[in-house]
Amino acid sequence: MPGPKPHWEDIMGVEGIGARVARKEDKRFLTGKGRYTDDMVVPGMKFAYFIRSPYAHAKIGGIDAASAKAMPGVIDVLDGKELLADGIGNLICGWMIHSKDGSPMKMGAWRPLATETVRYVGDAVAVVVADSLAEARDAAEAVVIDYEELPVVVEAVDALKSGAPQIHPEAQNNLIFDWELGDAAATDKAVSEAAHVTEIEIHNNRLSPNPMEPRAALGIYDAAEDHYTCYTTSQNPHVARLVMSAFYNVAPENKLRVIAPDVGGGFGSKIYIYPEEIVCLWASKKTGVPVKWNSDRTEAFLTDAHGRDHVSKVTMAFDSENRIIGLKVDTICNLGAYMSLFSSAVPTYLYATLLSGQYDIPAIHANVRTVYTNTAPVDAYRGAGRPEATYLLERTMETAARELGISPAELRRKNFIRSFPHQTPVIMNYDAGDYEASLNAAMQAADWNGFQARKAEAANRGMKRGLGMSCYIEACGIAPSQAVGSLGAGVGLWESAEVRVNAVGTIEVLTGSHSHGQGHETTFAQLVSDRLGVPLESVSIVHGDTDKVQMGMGTYGSRSGAVGMSAVVKALDKVEAKAKKIAAHLMEADEGDIVIENGELKVAGTDKSLPWFQVTLAAYTAHNLPGGMEPGLKETAFYDPSNFTFPAGCYICEVEVDPETGKTEIIQFVAADDFGNIINPMIVEGQVHGGIAQGIGQALLEAVHYDENGQLLTASFMDYAMPRADDLPSFKVSHQVTPSPSNPLGIKGCGEAGAIGSPPALINAITDAIGNNMLTMPATPQKVWMAARAAH
Repeated sequence: MPGPKPHWEDIMGVEGIGARVARKEDKRFLTGKGRYTDDMVVPGMKFAYFIRSPYAHAKIGGIDAASAKAMPGVIDVLDGKELLADGIGNLICGWMIHSKDGSPMKMGAWRPLATETVRYVGDAVAVVVADSLAEARDAAEAVVIDYEELPVVVEAVDALKSGAPQIHPEAQNNLIFDWELGDAAATDKAVSEAAHVTEIEIHNNRLSPNPMEPRAALGIYDAAEDHYTCYTTSQNPHVARLVMSAFYNVAPENKLRVIAPDVGGGFGSKIYIYPEEIVCLWASKKTGVPVKWNSDRTEAFLTDAHGRDHVSKVTMAFDSENRIIGLKVDTICNLGAYMSLFSSAVPTYLYATLLSGQYDIPAIHANVRTVYTNTAPVDAYRGAGRPEATYLLERTMETAARELGISPAELRRKNFIRSFPHQTPVIMNYDAGDYEASLNAAMQAADWNGFQARKAEAANRGMKRGLGMSCYIEACGIAPSQAVGSLGAGVGLWESAEVRVNAVGTIEVLTGSHSHGQGHETTFAQLVSDRLGVPLESVSIVHGDTDKVQMGMGTYGSRSGAVGMSAVVKALDKVEAKAKKIAAHLMEADEGDIVIENGELKVAGTDKSLPWFQVTLAAYTAHNLPGGMEPGLKETAFYDPSNFTFPAGCYICEVEVDPETGKTEIIQFVAADDFGNIINPMIVEGQVHGGIAQGIGQALLEAVHYDENGQLLTASFMDYAMPRADDLPSFKVSHQVTPSPSNPLGIKGCGEAGAIGSPPALINAITDAIGNNMLTMPATPQKVWMAARAAH
């Protein structure tokens, strides 16, 4: 039975891998038809307003909510003692790190609603549920809470000093762990025997992630079914369900559905489970009504997980031929008031393991101490450890080149890794790369050799020109699960996919990866289109709903291509094999002779063919299938990579500094990246542009500041300086390709690269311009002006 002919069969020009296809999802985003958590409205829905501590450190005395509960529209006021009585557990960190003495990290208790002590401004103490947000906010002002203020510490270095305020009883002297990686003896020997030693102190400033959509949660308890539904702004809804059921005791996993609809950006800050999701679900059961919370921007500044905040001392040793023979790093990392879900992994296995960079360094030793302070928790932010490692390494390389009196490009070239695979002294085994190709491409695009003439021309105008370089490497698609498990990870880092081919040939791909701006609905469809010869419009990508998609690990760490799409490939392998068996049977041909081209299954070397839809329909009518074959055409796969992937590249920034004002203008910015094989160049370039913008933001503008009392001074866009269009140049972007051998598509990941490689390139350029290497991020006009004056 041939069946109806789908309208798309005659569509020509199917666009698959490598095509610059406009994003399918942009139509709804650009026309205001996206569906975000705050758009969700359900019958009987009420609103939550969290009462947050105004103090950075205090004991909680009594909570008097009687007046608030009597106010119009108020359903209830709930506090931490009630939540504790109902058995809701503490928030946890999901990656166990042991100190170098073998002791486990010191994880202080983090209650979703504080019961005894608050530890940062914004720590949630109680929640008001009311008919409207305005009524909930008014009632919150009527709740009286007695606080006993305690001493405060906000800087990690200060938190380790004798007599510093003790934040958690579990962590003496506020030390969470004292961890090391590498060979200390070999590194010390290299330093002692070096012909030249470069020493520098590196500060990596604290950042606020600021995604376009603030966090939100809608908790719905269905008493009839004893079932919970949580709409949330999550990068990994399955992990949210797992953690809330297995560790926080909110609901059994089979009774909890987590839905992450359209999510307006994350940059890492929406990986984690925060108190609000937990409390909204619990409050819904407690009050008998659906409960919605949506963060305002000040709450986001106060409570979203911050990023970075490292202070490091670096020693780099060179031999007489300017080859690096040793690298010693001592880092103190501020994790804030509590340990967030993956916070412990960021300054350890996502940071120290990348300290070899693109260079063949025989001896490396890193010591990392993590510390509690009275500030918001710190966790992964775009790049997560890799930007911190690259900034440290590339600032040190630039400094060394200046001290040695040689070209920073040639110093890097001399020390590049030349053969692969390459085992570094800090765990990583790089599988493929050509670092010199990216260096050469960047130098050519930047007209490196013409810089001195441009510098002289700028000097004639009274301006200072500088040129800075950064050669970065990162590790994406964290894996394999067995390896990360041995390093302390609490979850596997595989990914899942299900390819459902419908009876008329349309296709649904269910993926455990989650899209919050990366363009998965387009690139995943391109993969299917390329493989099966069907048009993009016939392919739908389904994600973000734990009731629709089997277990998945979500999106972060540039893993969706290398891991998520590889799972799709495995499922497509099974679909293709079954479709070919059916086609061979229907055309009385050998299965090995069947090929798929342009939406048809053909017998190679003959004029025999069947349209895709006819084969898929045959799978479901099941009137004429090979003996013993099950009906249907739907396949599932799980993919666990054999190794990380290692994107790399070279960035060059040229700046002009006004010595009278300290204002920096970026004249040009060149990015030469190696992401392996590329699915959609336009989307990749967009990811690079966005990453560079965030990196420039960190280097020039952005920083979280607390005063000595732990009050956040940068709690609005009036005080926290986000980059704007006129802060950014037009970027020159190019790609060099060395395919990754660690996944079937040969791709490496591109989402974080721009944010990793750009800060050191920009700071290297500014310090080159002003002649003063001592400059910390953000390089504000005041800092640059003062550093320029100090240099002369």
